[in-house]
Parts: sequence; structure tokens; C-alpha cells
Amino acid sequence: MRFTLPTPVFDANASAAAGDFGNLPEWNLTDLYADEDAPELERDMAWLETACAKFATDYEGKLADLDAAGLLQCVTDYEAIDLIGGRIMSFAGLRYYQNTMDGNRAQFLQNCQEQITVFTGQLVFFSLEINRLEDESLAAMFAQNDDLARYKPIFERLRAMKPYQLSDELEKFLHDQSSVGSSAWNKLFDETIAGLTFNIEGDALNLEATLNFLTDADRSKRKVAAHELARVFGENTKLFARVHNTLAKEKEIEDRWRNMESPQMGRHLANHVEPEVVEALRDAVVAAYPKLSHRYYALKAKWLGLDTMEVWDRNAPLPVEDTKVVDWAEAEKTVMDAYAAFDPKMAEIAKPFFTDGWIDAGVKEGKAPGAFAHPTVTNVHPYVMLNYLGKPRDVMTLAHELGHGVHQVLAAEQGELLSSTPLTLAETASVFGEMLTFRKMLEGAKTSTERKVLLAGKVEDMINTVVRQIAFYDFECKLHAARSEGELTTDDINALWMSVQAESLGPVFDFMPGYETFWSYVPHFVHSPFYVYAYAFGDGLVNALYAVYEEGDADFQAKYFDMLKAGGSKHHKELLAPFGLDASDPKFWDKGLNMISSMIDELENMEEN
Repeated sequence: MRFTLPTPVFDANASAAAGDFGNLPEWNLTDLYADEDAPELERDMAWLETACAKFATDYEGKLADLDAAGLLQCVTDYEAIDLIGGRIMSFAGLRYYQNTMDGNRAQFLQNCQEQITVFTGQLVFFSLEINRLEDESLAAMFAQNDDLARYKPIFERLRAMKPYQLSDELEKFLHDQSSVGSSAWNKLFDETIAGLTFNIEGDALNLEATLNFLTDADRSKRKVAAHELARVFGENTKLFARVHNTLAKEKEIEDRWRNMESPQMGRHLANHVEPEVVEALRDAVVAAYPKLSHRYYALKAKWLGLDTMEVWDRNAPLPVEDTKVVDWAEAEKTVMDAYAAFDPKMAEIAKPFFTDGWIDAGVKEGKAPGAFAHPTVTNVHPYVMLNYLGKPRDVMTLAHELGHGVHQVLAAEQGELLSSTPLTLAETASVFGEMLTFRKMLEGAKTSTERKVLLAGKVEDMINTVVRQIAFYDFECKLHAARSEGELTTDDINALWMSVQAESLGPVFDFMPGYETFWSYVPHFVHSPFYVYAYAFGDGLVNALYAVYEEGDADFQAKYFDMLKAGGSKHHKELLAPFGLDASDPKFWDKGLNMISSMIDELENMEEN
């Protein structure tokens, strides 16, 4: 079952502050359910309870005796359950993230999750029995029935877990306790983060609004905000350390029982990517730190007139940067024009997000921070959440999340089980959407100064997406390795965080007291361990894809849409082959890194000229 909550993915470039940005859209969740008391929701919950019980009665202990037609019916019955359960949890989760401080919404989400966990506990046998089928028997059934063969990727993913499968009783126990295990700690983290208050110039602000000051043109304001973030994080760091200790230990216990080779292995299996491919990516990025982040930040220090930079200077605007606010209408036009220039079909798919209540854009009290696109279920549509506050980087965030949305709409054709895209490929359309928007804006630059600002902004975004996320990945690797040896103090975690910061950002940085606690607000570490490398994977993949596009492949758009339509039905090797690309080739990652480096080359040449 993939009844996953929409994870609020914090975007390090997102900004927040009060302002007039035009008519910001809000979600209309009625395409899922009208409200929590909707009779349709009550009907679906009752159906789900009955369907799960019937599925267990019809199939438990019997999968090995099914013929191809019977196994196909079993899979489609399972898919129908997945669809209804996913619909309920999408509604409860999206409603909760609109206001995580609303006790009624939190209660409704928890109640839905607990009920569905009980119902679906009867389905745990499905994957266990699938993994006990003989390879030859399964291959023969695929050969006999094309409709069943379409689901082969699902069987392959389930059976990839075969070496790590526990007893039926233990698997059922882990399923049943999940709602009071990691998901409960996730909600504690979300509610704590949403409830933090920061005092900036006499105003009580939330996390988003405070982080926004780190992009302010006034260095004194950036400094005040950085120290205030450190103060509040420091006051709460014991709680955040407890969350991380508990979740890392819980993961270590389960991984040990499953005989996982590493803490990262579960994520690699979920992403359908080989560990050596991820390590090749990681090693290529770390080796490129000097020619990327170290070189760029040294250049930025010069632009800012600084010998050394503090952490509050990392995302500072350039002195020549236009500080105008981009209202919502302009942001929509910029992104839609870029999408339409690539292919009118792409803009057509994106249009309902703006017109039909599929985006929730404004910053509101209690709303989850950051931005995400949640696919909900394949017979409804995705929803995009933003915290839009008029910065150019917010426009890029819109382009990013809308790319996810377009991808999710296209992949829905695969059906509920095959539409879900691995994280490594899920970032493809989002980063590609950003690149299209950036290139369109760069084409329209009227002066060298405007071009410089756009290039610098894109380089910073790519460094945040590639360098920073790989540094995050290294931090997580160190954290989980250390936790396996025993309980970690806040000082222990702080030290692990700082061990990757200087290495990744470079010698031009000083680090203020308190910055060592900044690991505490990154939700990826809590919600989705080792998620972060997917950003670097996606960025590198898109840079390589975009190079093929720029070379003038006449069929590129058709191939691109086919790739997105595939959803999770194909491995990354199959998806990239039509473009002549192979992510398992160690040299593959250098193509994307060289694109970033070439942009820094251009910025350096601008200085010399």
C-alpha cells in the first residue's frame, strides 16, 4: 500500500514575508471530498474496511494456486483498494498541511491513518506471498497474459525486497505499529516546526518569514535573522535531537532485522537505483566542490565586497540585483510562457493548476513550510503547495512544483500502482521545468547586468540542489552510522553537521556560533531518510537531458513526454536510452556538473571584461 502523506519538502530557496502579490490561489479539495463529514468519505471508508477483509478472505494463503487470470484479478483488486485508501489519506494530509496547528485537522488525519492502518493490516500477506512465488511460475504467467505482464515492474519491486523480508507475523506487527511509530514522530516534528516563533525587529514571525530575511539586501537584517534562527533552534534542539535519535534507532533496528547492507539500502531499493550509481554521483559531486561551490562563493564574496562570508551571506542578493516583487500574475505568465515555448501541450496540462484550485500559494499561519506537489490518486489530480512571496526564486519554485504536477498528470495514465515514480526520476520534470523557465528568462535579459544576476541565481540554485543536497546526504550517512553506535547528544549531531558544511561550502566561509544547530529544521531527515540525493540525481539527469535538447533532437519533445508518461513502469536505464544517456556511466554525472561549471566560467569572464 502506498498511503503516504504528502511530505512538505522544504525548498532552501523559498522565501516568505507579508506583501501584496495579487490574487493568490487556494486549494479546492472538493475534487477529493467536500469536507471531513462528507457522506462520500464515510462511504469510501466503509467500502475500504469491507474490501480489505474480502481481499484477505479471497486471497490469503492462495496466491501460489492462482492462474494468470486469477493473479491479474488479485492485483487489480489490490489496486482498487490502494486507490480509495490513497484518496482518503490525500484529503486528510493536504487539509492538515494547510494548517498544522489546527487540532481538529491533526485529529482527523491521525484517526484516518489509524483506521486505514487497521484495515490494510489484513493485506500484508500480499507482498509476502508474492515473494514466495517461483520465478519460473511467475514468468510463465507473464508470458500467458499481457494484461498481467503490464504489472511486471510492480512484481519486480516487491521481489527486490525478498532478501530482506521478515516473517509474516513481524511484517504485520511493523505495519500495525506504524501509525504510532515514525509517523507520530513526523507529526511531532511538523507541529513543532510550524509552532516556532522568531522575534525579528519586534515582530513575531514563523520559520518561513524568518528564513526570508536571509535573502534580504540589508546585511544587518540577514545577520539578525541568522542569530534569531540559531537562538530558537538552540532552545528546541533537545527535542529535535530526540526525534532524530528515535527515528534513526528505529530504522537501525528494522534494517538490522532485515539484514540490510546499509542504512541507505532501503532508499536505493525504493528508488530502483543501484547503490554504485548513487555513490558515483556522490563522489563526482564531492570531487567537484572546488570548481563549483568553492569557486562560486569566492566570486560572490568579491561581489559583496567581503574577504570572508558568513552563513547569512550565502543566499544574499547581489548588490546589482533588482529587488522588485514579482506578483502572482507575472509569475504565472513567466512559467506558462516557458512551458508553452517548449511545447504547447505542456502549458495545456499545467493550465488547470491555476484555474481549477489545484495550487495553494499564500503564506498562512500554521501552514506547512516549503513547497511540494502531491499526486493524490490517479482518478483525481495533483495539488501543489507553495509559500509564495514574490521573490524571483519563488517563480522558480513555482516552475519546479508545476513540473512535478505535469509529470504526475501524465503518469496517471499508468494507473495507481504503476504511476508512482521513484524519487530519483520524480525530480526530472520539476528540474526540467525550472531549466525551461530560467532559459526563457535568460533569453529575455536586456543587459549584461541582468544576465549576470540570472546566471548567478541559477548557479546558486544548482549549488543548493546538487552540492548542498549531497552534503546533506553525507550528513545523514554520518548520523545514521554514529547512531548505530549509541545515543547521540545534540553536540554530537552538531559536530556531524559542521563536518560537512566547511567541506561543501569552501574556505571563504566563516560559521557563526549557533549555525551548528541548523540541521534541526530540515524535514527530509525526518520524513524521508536519504531522500536528498534524489535532488542531485535529478539535476544531473536534467542537465544531461537539456544538453540533448539543445543539440536539436527533432523528436525530443515526444521522447520527453513518453518518459513522463511511463511513471514508474520503467527503470532509469530504459527511460534514458532513447536520449543516448546512461546514468550508470560514471562520466554521466560530469556532464551535468560541467554545465554548472561553465556558468561559473561565464560569470568569471564577465568580471575580467
